[in-house]
Amino acid sequence: MHTIYTNANVNDNLRRSRLYAGQLYVYAPTEGSKKLGALARRMIEEAFYPRDPRTAQFFMPVEEYVSIVAPLKPKFIHHPETRGILREIAAEMACDLDQTYLDVPRLRMVTHGGYLTAGVGFAHPAHRDTWYSAPLCQINWWLPIYDLESDQSMAFHPQYWDRTVKNDSDQFNYYRWNSDGRANAAAHIKTDTRKQPRPQQPLELQPEVRVVTEPDGMLLFSAAQLHSTVPNTAGFTRYSIDFRTVNLRDLEEDAGAPNLDSRCTGTSLRDFVRASDFAPMPEELALRYGGETKTPDDVLVFRPNQEGARV
Repeated sequence: MHTIYTNANVNDNLRRSRLYAGQLYVYAPTEGSKKLGALARRMIEEAFYPRDPRTAQFFMPVEEYVSIVAPLKPKFIHHPETRGILREIAAEMACDLDQTYLDVPRLRMVTHGGYLTAGVGFAHPAHRDTWYSAPLCQINWWLPIYDLESDQSMAFHPQYWDRTVKNDSDQFNYYRWNSDGRANAAAHIKTDTRKQPRPQQPLELQPEVRVVTEPDGMLLFSAAQLHSTVPNTAGFTRYSIDFRTVNLRDLEEDAGAPNLDSRCTGTSLRDFVRASDFAPMPEELALRYGGETKTPDDVLVFRPNQEGARV
């Protein structure tokens, strides 16, 4: 059985346990999520001025669009206000700030009609974030920046919550992804040749679950959920934000969703900082979950410049 909880007034321990069991949570906008959405809208609209960012794709070649969003993404991620806003959201959502660790908020865009499906606008096929070296106790937080339609949202495939999917995550190395895949995202425009985990079997993706929230509303789900990008046929570009949290006690106790089919190398845990004071993730936990680097080319934590985009 799969359940979508809406505006549920529950403590974070219960919410996490349900998310680890495959349930979804949806919340109306909070003061913090409104701040995050407003910051993103301001930056997006300034970057595309005088065009409307939702329809700009129809008035410029895709290369020009990429030249705008490629520096915009890291500029938003590392804006001096974003980290404090994420802490505010965690507090509003009853997370223990001493136990909760945050990563950065990622800005995403999904263009209409396949205008851009590679690189900084990569359209994800069905996947679990755990295939990308996310910990099993990772919670994903997702919010649309503008009005959202069903035919430009995300799709969840809950029939695979407890079913193994044959995939090639065993070939994914997070530290190698940091050194190459992320740094070169803006170079991929027409096609995306970066090695990313994909299903290696035909999937039965119907029935699917799509969740449509109002702008700045939040959708929470487990990193182990099989989900995909819905092909955008709404007539305008979708912009959204996502960020992730992990709970320190859950990491220490190996709590989280079941691991059915993730066999990747490395860990994203070093991307997370403690919500209360932004202290780094304890290195002993990162080593326990991801091991040490194997070659000099491996990069533990990605540090983008303004020309690249963290994706």
